[in-house]
Amino acid sequence: MQKKRDPAASKGASNKEFGWRLLVVGLIFLSLLSLIVVRLLSVQIVDVQKYKKMATRQHEREMSVQAKRGRMLDRSGRCLAESVQMISFYADPYLVRNTPRRSNGKRDTVNRVPEVSALFARHFGKSRYHYRRKLQKKNRFVWMERSVPIARAQKLMEKAVTGVGYEKEQQRYYLNIASQLIGLTDRDNQGISGLEKKYHEELKGHDGIKVFQRNATGERFIDADEEQIPAREGMSLQLTIDADIQSIVEDELQKAAGRFDAAAATGIVMNVRTGEVLAMASYPSFNMNNRRGYRPEKARNRAITDAFEPGSTIKIVMAAAATEVLHRQAGDSLNAHNGTLVVHRRVIRDHEKFDRLTFRDAMVHSSNVVAAKTAMALGPETYYRYIKRFGFGERTGIDLMGESKGLLKKPDKWDRTTLPWMGYGYAFTATPLQVLQAYAAVANGGMMMRPYVVKSIVDRDGAVVRQTSPKSVRQVVNPETARYMIKEYLEPIVSEGTGSLAALPAIAVAGKTGTAQKLKNGSYHRGDYVASFAGMFPADKPEIAAIVVVDEPKTEYYASSVAAPVFAAISKRMIAISEPLKHKLALVSPRQRELDSLSQISVPQLVGLPGKEARKLLEWSELVMEYRGSLEDVVTAQATASGSMVDAGSVVQVTLGAAEVRRGDQVSTIQ
Repeated sequence: MQKKRDPAASKGASNKEFGWRLLVVGLIFLSLLSLIVVRLLSVQIVDVQKYKKMATRQHEREMSVQAKRGRMLDRSGRCLAESVQMISFYADPYLVRNTPRRSNGKRDTVNRVPEVSALFARHFGKSRYHYRRKLQKKNRFVWMERSVPIARAQKLMEKAVTGVGYEKEQQRYYLNIASQLIGLTDRDNQGISGLEKKYHEELKGHDGIKVFQRNATGERFIDADEEQIPAREGMSLQLTIDADIQSIVEDELQKAAGRFDAAAATGIVMNVRTGEVLAMASYPSFNMNNRRGYRPEKARNRAITDAFEPGSTIKIVMAAAATEVLHRQAGDSLNAHNGTLVVHRRVIRDHEKFDRLTFRDAMVHSSNVVAAKTAMALGPETYYRYIKRFGFGERTGIDLMGESKGLLKKPDKWDRTTLPWMGYGYAFTATPLQVLQAYAAVANGGMMMRPYVVKSIVDRDGAVVRQTSPKSVRQVVNPETARYMIKEYLEPIVSEGTGSLAALPAIAVAGKTGTAQKLKNGSYHRGDYVASFAGMFPADKPEIAAIVVVDEPKTEYYASSVAAPVFAAISKRMIAISEPLKHKLALVSPRQRELDSLSQISVPQLVGLPGKEARKLLEWSELVMEYRGSLEDVVTAQATASGSMVDAGSVVQVTLGAAEVRRGDQVSTIQ
């Protein structure tokens, strides 16, 4: 018989089960509530800064404001390099593809990629596909065009295009002289060579910060509640370089390289009293404002990096040591062995068969035989001491990057032929600057000065932050020895010897030629020469020293006919445009009429230069440009040939033609 269930017990069990279920549900809800509370505490109290930053990133954007880079000025304050304001356009591809619009009272979006692509193609000449590809990207920021001149960007800047904006940026503009010396910056305004790299920290300034808010449609505006940090302009460099002299040296080197079919050429001009470098140029060069023709070999500053065997220019070391140690006099008669001397089965030859020579004539006619014999008479220790004293085998200490110290072995590393060969400029290497520093020391009464190119560093207000003062290195030779060498050897070399084509009207020049065969693959090759001339003027009280080095000339190779006339051409034009120099020279020249004739000006090479640069170059030279065409184009022809001597104020007629059209042109111009 089935037992009857008790209704009261059943109801109690049911209530108990319901109670447990309610407890479980309550605990679950309590746990969820606790988690929510903990999460809220975490978000609002513990990790509040983290989530604030996340929220800020969604609605705010910090943008760096590029500081204006400091300028580079020549010694007279003329601008050699400056940063100009350019415009760069950017886009938000998402907003361009989903531009909000209202149609029939309803809000929707429209894809404006075809329209925006056509707009940019019309303004900048590139294909629509080029811009369409950018706008199809998934990221929210792309550059559409970089570094556009304001005049070219103005019309597009005035258009309101959703998803498209622009930023003002700085781009470097150069006067386009002293390219290897000044160097370059990259697109991000970082110095990558020359003075731009060495003094990047001083030039770059300090970037600022702008904070923007972004609204629901993606448009942005300055956030007034956030601190806006203004950009601080960089400091400027004032150089010792004279822009007029620099352009003259570059022009003459280019003409010499063309005339003699040379591989390269280098020229330096220095103030002998202070060590200030007035010009430092190398050929080949490159257009600093259009880098399509840029090559690393063109950017090399050969004046301080290329070490070569200097040849006979180094005979000043031999002559100085002979004067002070051997007490050699200009009139001493020496055996020149009929132009041939055999030393340890190797032959030293002169270019002429001299029998006997005075020491003066041996210098004037550049006898290698006498130079080798004199070096051997001095001995290795003495000769090494003098060649080191003249600065060879060590860096000059110029304030530039990449200087070579050349190659000079110690006497214990020499073989039996090293000493005689060093006597006339072989068996060691030197840079053009080292050779010039040695000549400048003789010109300065035997006192060697440290060369430098940065005169001062100034802040944005023009206050001098750092000043470079002339610094003496050491007394190389006695003042009496220096004067004797100039009067008895270096001046006669120009007036009657191998350096005759370096002579100037009205002004006495002192100097020395050097023609050296080049060592290639362990042997000297006929046909591969370096022709050089180092000199100073006025000879009785030198103010200026200069060197010209022409590498591998083909049509001629003797320095007397290659380098010496380039020195003369540079010096004549330099005197013509420098009133302070002409005044100093007038005090020492009895032939005032001939000195006045130097005021005629050599017309520079203009073909290939942009119109504005050509006009500036002529203005510097006190000439006037008349032109046909637009100054935005390049010079295609000039009526007066380069190198022609004309009076100051003369008119030079030029023809300007359209430059090659370059898509996406990044050449910056001052508008």
